[in-house]
Amino acid sequence: MAPRSTTEHRTRPRGRAQLAEGLGWLTVAAGVVWAIVQPDRLTLLHPFHQGFWWLVIEPPLLVMLVGAIFVFTVARPLVADQEERDGAAS
Repeated sequence: MAPRSTTEHRTRPRGRAQLAEGLGWLTVAAGVVWAIVQPDRLTLLHPFHQGFWWLVIEPPLLVMLVGAIFVFTVARPLVADQEERDGAAS
């Protein structure tokens, strides 16, 4: 079995890390598209007779929040760990 080249070794994990980070941003974009396609779901646009939690807890807003939390708490540390591991392997 032939040894793997260093470029193949470095690009493949980096692609996976970018995919993980991209999933978070894709989720945020999906929330934005959902809010644009169905603006009647956002009661922030017409807040009459609505309580605070009804205005804050909206499905498109929650989808955007989950995507952002994923990017900053899962994907970015994963990318940093991957880069650190690749740097130590070199």
